[in-house]
Amino acid sequence: MYQKELQKDFQELLPFWKSISSHSQETLINHSEPVTFPPGTAMHAGGEECSGLFLVLEGRVRAYIVTEQGKEITLFRLLSRDICIFSASCIMKNISFDVFVSAETEVKAIRIPAQCYNEITDSELAVAKYTNELLSSRMSDVMWVLEEIVFTSFDKRLAHFLLEEGELEESDVLTITHEQIANHLGSAREVVSRMLRYFANEGFVKAERGSIRLLDKEGLEAI
Repeated sequence: MYQKELQKDFQELLPFWKSISSHSQETLINHSEPVTFPPGTAMHAGGEECSGLFLVLEGRVRAYIVTEQGKEITLFRLLSRDICIFSASCIMKNISFDVFVSAETEVKAIRIPAQCYNEITDSELAVAKYTNELLSSRMSDVMWVLEEIVFTSFDKRLAHFLLEEGELEESDVLTITHEQIANHLGSAREVVSRMLRYFANEGFVKAERGSIRLLDKEGLEAI
């Protein structure tokens, strides 16, 4: 029954859908499945597994790496209509670092098995072209994050994160802990707390129990 829904979603969300053969379309439909992940659930646990590609229908997904010191660094977020390709690490032979993927909110998605997608990529030029473009875009996101860490001061990174989080939540009140912010930015909780106290003294934010209120967005943007 869900195969008709899959076909509808693929037609709407996969740019290459109309360019591939009916056989490839049927292969994707017959091997893919709808999945749901509660908030905080691991969708992909690094390079030791090959979870397949996730086509996000609803919710927000976080992709991150873990340093040798155990610190997490968020690489990018995925929203509805995005495809998570790093969860299919087995088809990316030249990616040598482990990427972890988790559901930040409840996520409804379509899982396309990696082997199925790989076979279609080998036979369909449109899919191969799209995959290369998608991978290039994600790697650009990764490089941007690494440049931020190396060349940008922490106050600027934190200000940017708070503004971005406000846009994602569509609210000036962010329900997030100092520890979670540290995990996103690859820093220590103490460093985040110290910088937030500075922001509060400057009137940019107000720390509340279990949340952070954005008071002066223009001030954060100026940073």
